[in-house]
Amino acid sequence: MDLFIKLALLVVFVVVMILVGLYCRRHSTDVSGFVLGGRQVGPWLTAFAYGTSYFSAVVFVGYAGQFGWRYGIAATWAGIGNALLGSMAAWVVLGRRTRVMTQHLNSATMPQFFGTRFESQALKVAASAVIFVFMIPYTASLYNGLSRLFGMAFDIDYSVCVIAMAVLTAIYVIAGGYMATAINDFIQGIIMVLGIIAVIVAVLNSRGGFLAALDALGRVTDPAVSATPGVFASFFGPDPVNLLGVVILTSLGTWGLPQMVQKFYAITSEEAISKGTIISTFFATVVAGGCYFLGGFGRLFSDVVDVSVEGFDAVIPAMLSGLPTVLLGVVVILVLSASMSTLSSLVLTSSSTLTLDFLKVCVDRDMSEKKQLVSMRVLIAIFIAISAVIAIIQYNSNVSFIAQMMGVSWGAMAGAFLAPFLYGLYWKRTTKAACAVNFIFSTVVMILNIFIRGSFPAIIKSPINAGAFCMLAGLLIVPAVSWITKAPDKEKTDNMFACYDRKVVVSVTDSIGPRVYEDNK
Repeated sequence: MDLFIKLALLVVFVVVMILVGLYCRRHSTDVSGFVLGGRQVGPWLTAFAYGTSYFSAVVFVGYAGQFGWRYGIAATWAGIGNALLGSMAAWVVLGRRTRVMTQHLNSATMPQFFGTRFESQALKVAASAVIFVFMIPYTASLYNGLSRLFGMAFDIDYSVCVIAMAVLTAIYVIAGGYMATAINDFIQGIIMVLGIIAVIVAVLNSRGGFLAALDALGRVTDPAVSATPGVFASFFGPDPVNLLGVVILTSLGTWGLPQMVQKFYAITSEEAISKGTIISTFFATVVAGGCYFLGGFGRLFSDVVDVSVEGFDAVIPAMLSGLPTVLLGVVVILVLSASMSTLSSLVLTSSSTLTLDFLKVCVDRDMSEKKQLVSMRVLIAIFIAISAVIAIIQYNSNVSFIAQMMGVSWGAMAGAFLAPFLYGLYWKRTTKAACAVNFIFSTVVMILNIFIRGSFPAIIKSPINAGAFCMLAGLLIVPAVSWITKAPDKEKTDNMFACYDRKVVVSVTDSIGPRVYEDNK
């Protein structure tokens, strides 16, 4: 009976995802519709698409377990940073300007933006190459969080889980494009919000409630980490410096990730951006804050998990193993939702980038719109297949090189793109040379971090801190190089930035103007 309930929940979830994909076929008949939903996506769909692309099984199972174990309840700061810096600030700083300028420049992808904004096909191709190289290992990592949970809930082989998830995602993304992804992300986001709240309540109740669990966490000691009593229940935890690196990478990193920024390309209006900011911040507070908060109590389950043998990925599944059948089924759907929503966003970004920014530039400049759509759909299937194969190989053979690549992909992409994109939106003096230098700097640093990590300074030895370093360094590199290199053509940049000064007429119901009527006295 227990297995039947869990399977029933899974079947309903699968059927809904496929039906949404088939329903959205009418929105994906041209490139703009397939990649951006015709730039007519409302605030709720955009905000949930942003949030579900942000938080995957890597966060729920991997990061929450790892950082919760290392930093205790202080790991919640990562979730707070994700909400305030990774969501709210990103929407406020990037949302409107991204939407306005990308439409003005007719850009559907981040590489297209770089190519048009800086008048450089080389930057366009280089950006697409960075995305192609570092997106696949990141995509493969999304499957990892499913292995233990599916094994625990259904006793199903990991390879079967990966293949099933890959096929389901391919069906609805290939059929419905961005709109299918956005609608399914909304459904999956609701599951994630309700699921994480229910899981936190159930897990803490299993340890006597919040106050009892917090008290027990304060009594946990680990001399290898800190000699301070109660450090795992403290405000900043045992290692605030490295915790700050986690906050920066996982929060500021979204500003430079193409699959995140591209959500702003598609939003429908100014009002939608304002609403989306609030919705996205709320979503991140509940989901990210909840995940890291839950992980912070992981050490209370040290009697059922041995991280020295099973690894940090075993922490969250161990915490969930005693849940009731229905709630465990919800958790499985939650993690599946988190993984599929991010996977669909990544493969759509990868396929559109490779088609529009590489194949159309280097292979077939006259590629028709129909061929572009076919190419993107074929590449979606290829990307999903490659990532699934890599995930299965990594799981079965434990290839360390692939695991390391997963850790550096966020840092490489965000480090390469964040500063050039941000300055490109706000500063006319930004040069293509500065963008190129930053691309090279970040990708080289992160690749070296894979092969000669032991030679790095202690503070940036971990991929997390190295990625955070690249992002912050880029904020200095781009303006510095821009000042010492030839300024871009003033007339052309003025034309690009003219979109921000364009006058529009609105009705009085939307904008309160000066008083134009006075009573006769």
